[in-house]
Amino acid sequence: MITVALLSRPGLMDPMQALLARELPGVTVASWPESAARDAELAVCWKPEPGALATMPKLKLIHSIAAGVDNILSDPTVPDVPLCRIVDPDISAAMTEFVLWGTLYFHRDFDRVVSNGRNGVWRRYEQRAAKDRRVGILGLGELGSAAAIRLVELGFAVSAWSRSPKALAGVRTYSGADALDDFLGETEILVSLLPLTASTVGLLNAGRLGRLPKGAALILCSRGEHLATEDLVALLRSGHLRGAVLDVFEHEPLPADHALWREPGVLVTPHMAAIASWQVIAQQVAENARRLLRGETLLNVVDRARGY
Repeated sequence: MITVALLSRPGLMDPMQALLARELPGVTVASWPESAARDAELAVCWKPEPGALATMPKLKLIHSIAAGVDNILSDPTVPDVPLCRIVDPDISAAMTEFVLWGTLYFHRDFDRVVSNGRNGVWRRYEQRAAKDRRVGILGLGELGSAAAIRLVELGFAVSAWSRSPKALAGVRTYSGADALDDFLGETEILVSLLPLTASTVGLLNAGRLGRLPKGAALILCSRGEHLATEDLVALLRSGHLRGAVLDVFEHEPLPADHALWREPGVLVTPHMAAIASWQVIAQQVAENARRLLRGETLLNVVDRARGY
C-alpha cells in the first residue's frame, strides 16, 4: 500500500488520520516530521514547511487540502511531481452564499445600520433596486462564475474580469490587464475571487482600488496576499471607499491586536467563506492515491504555469 505524509501546522490535519485509514485500508499515515513521513509517496499539504517536500525522495504526488495551491508553490524547492487540488461542489455553494451576503450587507446598508445602532441612531437610507447596483467579480473561475450567475438571478447588474476572455449570460465581461481599469471604474461592490499567482500578489493596491467609484466597497474572499492593507485603510479614511468585508489575510489567524479589527468600515470574518469538509478532502485524496497506484489519470491536476 501507500504511505501518506501530512504536512501542516501541528494538529490541523488530525482528522485526516482516521478518514484516510477508512478510505485506504492498509495505508500508512504519518505527520511531518515523523521518519515515516519522509518516505511517503503522497504528501497532503497546507502551508508545508519550506524545503520539506524536497527532502522526500519517494514522493510521487503532492495534494493540497484546498482549491488553492499557492501555499505550496510559494516554495521554490517543491519537487516536479504532479500537484492536485480539492474541488468540492459544496465550496461553490458556500462561497456564493458568502458573496450574496456580503453584497446585500452593503447594498441594503446593513453596514451603516449596524454602525448607527451602536450609537442609538435611527436612520433609514434610500433603497436602490438591485438592477441599479453594479457588482464586479474579480476572477471568473468556478467560484466566480457561480457567484456571478446567482447575482444576475437576483437582478443585480454584474460585471466580471478574468485573465483570458470568457462569456457568461447576463454578465458584462472584461479580460486582460488592459481592461482591468475599465472594469474597476464601473464597479460599486468589488468581489475578489482571484487565484493567488505571481501576477495577482498585491493587485488590490492604491492604484487599482482608487479606480473604483467613490463610495465603493470591497469583499475579499480569495487570498490575503492580494490586498495592500495600508492602501485600503488610507482609501477608507479618505472617504473614497465606503467599507470592506475581509475574510482572508496574509497571516492567519489575524492577531487580536491587529488594527483591522477596529478600523471603521471594516468587517473581519475568520476565513469562513467556504471550507471543504475533511470527509470530502479524504475521499478525493484517497481517489487520487488509488489512481496513482493504478497508473491512471489523476483528478484536478494543477497547471503550475498558471498556478491553478
